[in-house]
Amino acid sequence: MRHSLRFPPAVLLVTACALWGAATVLNKALLASINPVTLLVVQLAPSALFLWAAVLITACPAPATSYWLPLIALGVLNPGISYTLNLMGLASVSASVSTLLWAAEPLMILGLAALFLGEKITWRLLLVMLLGGLGVALVANVHGGLDAIAPQGVVLLLGAVLCCAFYTVFSRQLVESVDPVFTVALQQTAGLAWAVALLLVGTPFGSVDDIRAIPPATLVAAAISGLLYYAAAYWLYIAALRWVPAAVAGSYFNVIPIFGVGLAYLFLGETLTPVQWLGAGAILASTYALVRLTNGMGSGRSAE
Repeated sequence: MRHSLRFPPAVLLVTACALWGAATVLNKALLASINPVTLLVVQLAPSALFLWAAVLITACPAPATSYWLPLIALGVLNPGISYTLNLMGLASVSASVSTLLWAAEPLMILGLAALFLGEKITWRLLLVMLLGGLGVALVANVHGGLDAIAPQGVVLLLGAVLCCAFYTVFSRQLVESVDPVFTVALQQTAGLAWAVALLLVGTPFGSVDDIRAIPPATLVAAAISGLLYYAAAYWLYIAALRWVPAAVAGSYFNVIPIFGVGLAYLFLGETLTPVQWLGAGAILASTYALVRLTNGMGSGRSAE
């Protein structure tokens, strides 16, 4: 029997989204001086080290060897392949269109979870997802970024989104049997191995020579963003995923733009239009509905 969570799943999921949003703002500044794949390696390396240290300190049990290969495969999928496709797609697609495409992830998770996990699709959850997706579209100011869309960029980004959707669904099948810390540590080590392999090959998105040219202060900033984006956020997300259906957990992703836009407003001086404020309100409304939907989960009852 599973023990109850110290914090409700909604708290863990919203906190994970806040960390993803904060790290996204930091990444925006870092990408101005570091190539994408190089940044991915610099972020995942300290994240993986921190997580393995946490595994040792907490003495969390290693899973049966039969779980290792699926966990590694999921790590190669995300953050490995998914973030590779994402970074490649961003080279030819605007940030607003990218945000809109990522808003499709909760709906992808909903369909995949119904197909592979047998989760029921309820009208309430579907309406919450659509409200959040509408809010994301408005916040991202999508109507201003649809003038020139590169089809190859859209395909790459949708591939990245689909990889992440599969990651959530198949991780949901494993997390009840494997400790969350060990899960994330092994998966991110696999993702790091994928990114290092790309770095060694050398692509327009990064090479080994890039690392030598990064100033120490920038390296520290990149390491901090990696700890926020990968170690802490994924740890919280996987911990919450043990208690809630995959579709519900995925629905929280629409909250990320709120934190990203809010922090950009505070620290980067970016302003919001009235339409974007309306979108922010729609996201907050969907978040409130999600919190009510997950109320009581993690208290020792089944997540089904």
